[in-house]
Amino acid sequence: MSHDESYATVIPIDSARERRDGVPPDDDRLGEFLGFVRRRLAGEYEIDEFGFDPELTDKVLLELLRPIYRHWFRVETLGLGNVPAEGGALVVANHSGTVPLDALMLQVALHDEAHRPVRLLGADLVYELPVLGHLSRKTGHTLACREDADRLLRKGELVGVFPEGFKGVGKPFHDRYKLQRFGRGGFVASAIRAGVPIIPCAIVGAEEIYPKIGDLRTLARALGLPYLPVTPLFPWLGPLGLIPLPSKWMIEFGEPVRTDECDPDAADDPATVFNFTDHVREIVQQRLDDLRLRRGPAFPPLF
Repeated sequence: MSHDESYATVIPIDSARERRDGVPPDDDRLGEFLGFVRRRLAGEYEIDEFGFDPELTDKVLLELLRPIYRHWFRVETLGLGNVPAEGGALVVANHSGTVPLDALMLQVALHDEAHRPVRLLGADLVYELPVLGHLSRKTGHTLACREDADRLLRKGELVGVFPEGFKGVGKPFHDRYKLQRFGRGGFVASAIRAGVPIIPCAIVGAEEIYPKIGDLRTLARALGLPYLPVTPLFPWLGPLGLIPLPSKWMIEFGEPVRTDECDPDAADDPATVFNFTDHVREIVQQRLDDLRLRRGPAFPPLF
């Protein structure tokens, strides 16, 4: 066997090992990082009209969140086939956890498992905070308003919304997995106007990361916050109390609820909007109840 032939037999073996491990060689990772830095410094990257920076989101934010998603919360996804591979759709999920980490875990799930970026709609408070508001727009989030929702859906984007808002994420632990009111149904109206499907989404696991057992209401009002939680660990342990508990998570995407059979003018009919809203809420609540039973213990062993 010639020197060239023996060399040719070695390369596929190393490549196969890299594919099995799922981790690129160190020199490739370093090259990717240096290329990323060079593009950022040279301004060679794209953002859309909402400020979304896909490369920054994937290479920085999601890269930081993936270890939490995979190893701390051990997120299991179900029903990914119900998420359209392309075109506009509206993901409607329950909201919980005192600190809205469920929004970030949903973003990782849809990006890594369904291979679609999700444009999450956030409350006004998020965009009133200078650093957080800027970072949210960079990572694809935008204000929860009719104009932005309609534009994104008509552009064929996957949009995510949490209709419970702060009522859901800030509810006490004894009300866990009990859906709060779904607002006025503005998300349904946007879906009807765009003629896109609504994807009910149930998230189990977030309720246990920061069990809210109290609320420092006076201090919260002074800080302009909707609530300031007391948990079994916070504020008693200081910064350590901010570490989320390692609950087991499950995220399920339900069968799409079609809106394309409705006339777009139905978006202005309160009865139609209410019926759709109530139907989606019932689906999410049913899936939450079923997922809790399927998950079993909230805190199975990490190892």
